[in-house]
Amino acid sequence: MIMSATEELRADHDQVRRLQKIIEKCAEKITNGSNIPFSDIEKITIVIYEFVDTIHHSREENSYFPCVASYDTLKEEIRKFMIEHEFGRNIAREITKHLQRWKKGEDAREPVSRFLRTYSVYLYDHLNKENKFFDQAEAEVLSKEEEIEMYEQYRSVTAITKKKEDMIKEIDYLENRPWFQI
Repeated sequence: MIMSATEELRADHDQVRRLQKIIEKCAEKITNGSNIPFSDIEKITIVIYEFVDTIHHSREENSYFPCVASYDTLKEEIRKFMIEHEFGRNIAREITKHLQRWKKGEDAREPVSRFLRTYSVYLYDHLNKENKFFDQAEAEVLSKEEEIEMYEQYRSVTAITKKKEDMIKEIDYLENRPWFQI
């Protein structure tokens, strides 16, 4: 079966949803006083930066959204998603900033936990809205040929495909950490 760009982005969302649950659990554990290894929190931020933002959001912003907008449709929704992507980047920077403070010995548990929780809520809400958008774009805007062409474009960059596979392995790793299991 030939996949489409929308199906590929939905598959990304399935992985991001897994990450969202990890982030939520991590924030909860930190708030409740559990010690989460800094390396695990850093892995979370790496997956945010390298998968959610660099791969997934780039596909949406540089290919999918422009293609949909070229039909002079759903432009307001796209504008909102672009703003939300930037909001997510800002939250991720705050997580990283406060994690660095914490690693240097400052008590930054609270802001790390708060910004992780904020990012989790952002992802949950954002993914739900984008999935509805994908349904609409797929049903009303994009042709099968455009869907296949964008999908082929996504899959043609071997380094990005490999990076995505590596990021999914990192999500697998985080799901198997003892603090996530409890």
